[in-house]
Amino acid sequence: MKIAILGCGWLGMELGKRLRKDNHEVRGSVTRMEKMQEVRAAGVVPYSIKLFEKGIQGDIRSFLSGINVLVIDIPPGLRKNPEVNFVKKIKKLIPYIEKSYVQKVIFTSSTSVYKDSDSIPVYTEDSKTDNENDISTQLRKVELLLLNNEKFKASILRFGGLIGPERHPVKFLSGKSGIKNPAAPVNLVHQEDCIKAVFKLIEKENDNSIWNVVYPEHPTKEEYYTKIAKDRNLELPEFENSHPSKGKKISSEKIRNELKFQFSNPI
Repeated sequence: MKIAILGCGWLGMELGKRLRKDNHEVRGSVTRMEKMQEVRAAGVVPYSIKLFEKGIQGDIRSFLSGINVLVIDIPPGLRKNPEVNFVKKIKKLIPYIEKSYVQKVIFTSSTSVYKDSDSIPVYTEDSKTDNENDISTQLRKVELLLLNNEKFKASILRFGGLIGPERHPVKFLSGKSGIKNPAAPVNLVHQEDCIKAVFKLIEKENDNSIWNVVYPEHPTKEEYYTKIAKDRNLELPEFENSHPSKGKKISSEKIRNELKFQFSNPI
């Protein structure tokens, strides 16, 4: 199968390597020229492509030509730059997808589309998303742009917080004090399980739906990060317990039940 990964970052790069091991023909995009060689060394055909609100820089037509599956794994970048319009960027991309005859799009979204609350709600794929937060609103609009397009099928993977090699939130929390929402459940997923989920959705024909991908254990932030810090001999984080915690719990029952997906990497 011919697969293109738009965004060979921390997750996309590893996904490309696994797809090549599975004998797929893989193209991968980067935004920095110095990463081209790393992509090429993994057996992935590298492209330099950047999405902007006014257009696309790079040979997007060649990148998508003859592709069966397109994986869109580019961060919205809204936390670093709140003025970015991620929806406009994807709107510039969609006509190229339509003209390329891509049959399936897999979009890596986020569980940040769901609202935190002091009632600690449990969210499924059918739950309402947060329409008061710009990041969640833009992500949801992009999801709908892809799901509602009649030219291709789209699978939306809403990943929890990503952990894996060289990446864990405890590094940023270690030694800090006044951390809010100690009783909020954690909603995390390992890189390995993210890759497994993408493989599952590549195999699933005619899917046009949303899938939560979150490890099905949800200790509180205080319990979890205190334990992880102790296990790694890091300075313990200190939590602020004087206010009610806001949070949410993300259910991944759908992917486990309907696709018989088994999470293989504990958080």
